[in-house]
Amino acid sequence: MQLVKPRPSRPMPIRLTPLIDVVFILLVFFMLTSRLLPVDHLELANNTDNRSRVTGEPLPLLLVTESGKIEWQDLTLPLDQLLPRLRSEGISEVNLTTASDTRLSLFTATLSELSGSGIQAHWKRATEETP
Repeated sequence: MQLVKPRPSRPMPIRLTPLIDVVFILLVFFMLTSRLLPVDHLELANNTDNRSRVTGEPLPLLLVTESGKIEWQDLTLPLDQLLPRLRSEGISEVNLTTASDTRLSLFTATLSELSGSGIQAHWKRATEETP
């Protein structure tokens, strides 16, 4: 008496339907979770050079303080007072950096104002030597 049926001599075919289902589910998952275009991003040009490409002179360094005022040379002014001075000096490109406690909103607002007034701002990464 035989309790177990003998295995068939031919191999069992692989069923493709479950594999196709899994691939389809993965495809739908990745389509729903990925973005094709960046949404709401802020593009920053990270120019750590201190030299302008055109004249060879150093780019002015603007420091955004934690109060929102801008330090430039020996001046500490609000941005609306500093912009006319920059324009009168003929400055169209600057390096922008922040103090360690400056909020991101102040940095982005300053960057927007500079760009809106025609001054190209490069983000300068703070180092240990930067105040």
